[in-house]
Amino acid sequence: MKLEIVAVGAQGAAVAAEEGADRIELCSALELGGLTPSQGLMDAAQETVAGRLEIHPLIRSRPGDFLYSSADLDTMNREIRFLLTQGAHGVVIGVLTAAGEIDVQATRKLADAALETNPDAQLTFHRAIDQTREPATAVEQLVELGFTRVLSSGGAATVGAGITTLGRMAQRAAGRLEVMAGGGLALDDIPALRTAGLSAVHLSARSTVSARKNRDNSPKPADSSPDPTAYMVTDRDLVRAARAAVR
Repeated sequence: MKLEIVAVGAQGAAVAAEEGADRIELCSALELGGLTPSQGLMDAAQETVAGRLEIHPLIRSRPGDFLYSSADLDTMNREIRFLLTQGAHGVVIGVLTAAGEIDVQATRKLADAALETNPDAQLTFHRAIDQTREPATAVEQLVELGFTRVLSSGGAATVGAGITTLGRMAQRAAGRLEVMAGGGLALDDIPALRTAGLSAVHLSARSTVSARKNRDNSPKPADSSPDPTAYMVTDRDLVRAARAAVR
């Protein structure tokens, strides 16, 4: 099975490359569900991995829903072109309608921007698919739009709960598109995913670093407010365990 790791910095890109991941989804602000990485981050990630794996930046101009204005789409169009010009292997995109269906027109515009910039660019539809009414049915639309793969938890809160739907998605795709399981993925899910016909998994493999937690004798905060010193990094042990599991 293929292994994709989410990376939010050069550190994560390096860990993924060193531990044998096949590709990374590069993004920023993972605590917001992930946003488009900067051109500087893309450059640093490329230098760090030195061609050892594929880099697929997430294209998401803002947090929140996947119903985008014309201004949002224009921004993402520009992000696609810039990041592919920098050498990204593909982009991770997705647009929905208010009715909970794939916005075919808007998604096609983003896909066209990618393929006009690089005809070999891979297209991944992200977990917006899990907010559609029937992810397995939506697979056919993605095939028609020329997508390479779709990232999904099977419309459930976790991959483990969505394995049946993921299997139906893989059957519907029939090899024309890769169905990649991600979202609350547990390594113990991988054998069942393989049995269901999936060939790729995606996980953030993250841990939290906090200066507050590392201070000796640091008093606990009186309230439950977020730790302002905390940030996420890619956990090498988790990536290594995931690589072993998919083998």
